[in-house]
Amino acid sequence: MALLEPEFGLLFWMLLVFLLMVGVLAKYAWPVILKSMEARAAFIEQGVAYTQEAIERKERAEEEAKSLVAEAKKRQFELLEEARKAKQEMVAEARQAALDEAQKVLETAKLSVEQMKREAESQLRREVGKLSLEIAEKVIRKDLDSDAAQQEMVEKFLNEMEQAN
Repeated sequence: MALLEPEFGLLFWMLLVFLLMVGVLAKYAWPVILKSMEARAAFIEQGVAYTQEAIERKERAEEEAKSLVAEAKKRQFELLEEARKAKQEMVAEARQAALDEAQKVLETAKLSVEQMKREAESQLRREVGKLSLEIAEKVIRKDLDSDAAQQEMVEKFLNEMEQAN
């Protein structure tokens, strides 16, 4: 079992080769390995930072979308309210215009009726005057010789009739 019991020379050379390999690896391979590990760690950190930034952007976009939706709903409500007010104003204006027009028609009708009444009264006066003159002429022909006296008498009778009414 000589293989299981190492000798001093074998141990010396094994230690020398091991230290030489560690020195070569430490000088040439270890910096490259550390550099690639650092690059990998930086890449992972960058990915994490990018992910965090993407999450923050997504959250900001969601908040912005919510605020835009809320603002759109608010604007929609305002537009509907404005439309309702405009409708009410239009109805009120149309109602007022109709009332004004009806008032004008009523005023015109009143004026027309008043005018017709005056014309009828005037015509009735003339007719009554005419008839009165004819009757008075026949009755008083002997007493009144001139038309002026007859006209004065008719006017007197008409004034008395107006005061009685």
